[in-house]
Amino acid sequence: MRKKVLATILTCTMVASVFMGCGNKSEDTSKDTAKTPTQEAGDTTGTKTQGTESPSKEELSGTITFAIWDNNLNEFIEQNDMVGKFQKEYPNIEIEVEKIKDDSEYWNAMKMRASANQLPDIMFNKPFTLSRFKDYLLDLTSTKACENNELASGYAINGKVLGIPMTSGYEYVYYWKDLFKEAGVLVPTTWGEFEEVAKKLQEFYGKDDPNFMAIACGLKDEWPDYPYMEFMPALESGNGQNWNLMATQDAPFAEGNDINKAYNKIYSLFTSGVLGKDPLGLGNDQVTSLFAVKKAAIIALGDWGLQNIKNGAEDISQLGTFYLPTRNTKDDPYNVIVQGDSFMGVTTHSKNPDAALAFVEWFYSDAWYPSYINYVSSASSMTNFPKDKEPILAESDELCPDKVLIMYDGGGDNFTAIQNETTFDYKKLGAQMLTDGFDLKNTLTELDSKWKDARAKLNIK
Repeated sequence: MRKKVLATILTCTMVASVFMGCGNKSEDTSKDTAKTPTQEAGDTTGTKTQGTESPSKEELSGTITFAIWDNNLNEFIEQNDMVGKFQKEYPNIEIEVEKIKDDSEYWNAMKMRASANQLPDIMFNKPFTLSRFKDYLLDLTSTKACENNELASGYAINGKVLGIPMTSGYEYVYYWKDLFKEAGVLVPTTWGEFEEVAKKLQEFYGKDDPNFMAIACGLKDEWPDYPYMEFMPALESGNGQNWNLMATQDAPFAEGNDINKAYNKIYSLFTSGVLGKDPLGLGNDQVTSLFAVKKAAIIALGDWGLQNIKNGAEDISQLGTFYLPTRNTKDDPYNVIVQGDSFMGVTTHSKNPDAALAFVEWFYSDAWYPSYINYVSSASSMTNFPKDKEPILAESDELCPDKVLIMYDGGGDNFTAIQNETTFDYKKLGAQMLTDGFDLKNTLTELDSKWKDARAKLNIK
């Protein structure tokens, strides 16, 4: 096996590392009808002819290109000889691994290569780019990788699974159990209870400590309100595609719509005093540090936030988590945001789709995936290879056995175009709720007007 630099046309400033095997190259002219090479004979949607046997591992041959921007993944596949391990099972398939500098350059490169009919065999997508490249990706619904993935079907487009997410990410509400106990409050399970618990905590501890925050949220940075402003409309509706739905509506912020309901809930919470005396004067690092020393009782962050809290806390024995309860009653579904990440797909430009599909199946098998998922901090997306959560994070699942996972999509091209045209920034809007003279009703009415005009100007239906 040898390593060389792969020169790839039509990319901006691409750094490529290539791992070459010693197999024979062959071309398969099948394109978007390709499926897994392990399908039953007689399936006319597969790459093989009806009634023929699937090719064996030795019979599959050719070169497949694997394009990534993820530095951690690139480091892991180099250190653990991904190509060599794959070729022990598929000796006649060569793999070229292209490392692109970052995700921005990656999307620029993929856009140009799509137009030039030169996409790599294997590419990665985010939830919001699957629709952008939907015409260039094969349907992976019938693969074992899809069958065993807990998120893939939730991101299907027009009934087709176009990518298998490598990891899943959850959002948590971190809290101090001892502070809850002393104040006489329990973990909330509805939005009304959440507001009430926060108010009681603020009243109980705030009377002696004017700097206390029931809920720590560093709105000086604006983005830390994302668990509320970004995710709650999807939680309210139970629709992870809420931003894309909004792109089809002229008045998505109108009274009665899910984003209107969610933002009214948030406004009520944010303006109730539970964020402390100066929520706009503190950034995320500051409030996380204050939470770590129990100057706040609650903070909402992703799984990545746990390490930051640990770094600032002397003792985490009383640290717990629960999922943000946005439902109105206990009879409503307990919706919980989950995000798939790094969706591996096979492109219609692949000249060796059977080989590419074999690689996808191998990547998500016990030959490779368990070691990869244990290397990264993210949660497993595969039901057959579960990864134990940190005990503190696992408490959320113990408290919410009936949770309903909402597969979050960050919004496609149409939403982004309208968002840019209207300058709608949900994170900034959350911070503005704390400013003097802010009027939520008027703000949402104005956004509806801008939204309608933007859709007309951009000719988005």
